[in-house]
Amino acid sequence: MNSGDSQRVPDSLLLTYKKVIEVMAFSEFELKKIEKALAKFMKIRRPPAEIRSEVDLGYRLSGQSLELFEIRPQWDNPSIIREHPFAKATYVSTQKHWKIFWHRADLKWHGYKPDLTVPSIEKFFEVINADEYGCFFG
Repeated sequence: MNSGDSQRVPDSLLLTYKKVIEVMAFSEFELKKIEKALAKFMKIRRPPAEIRSEVDLGYRLSGQSLELFEIRPQWDNPSIIREHPFAKATYVSTQKHWKIFWHRADLKWHGYKPDLTVPSIEKFFEVINADEYGCFFG
């Protein structure tokens, strides 16, 4: 789905929003663990309900990667909803760790130098929340 093709999703469905069903690299147990950590992150970081039509957070789980993005209406045409990715974690099963990436202004993913890898999805969210260098939330 292109960023211009996004549709507004009711708040009650956000945790399932953008959950891409592809060949999944995770077991059901691992998916539950990811969803639990994601729900905790969303509870902390998701904007208040009254402004979610202007800015919200979403995610996409595809293969072995979890991508986080901001959802906003286009500035000059609010009927077009855009996704702006800001963080991604990719699980490397052979090494049993998650690689952390941030989306730079060049529109490419770059390894997050302070913490290139973390041992768990929970640690990924800790790094994102700390945002030591302002790469994820400015």
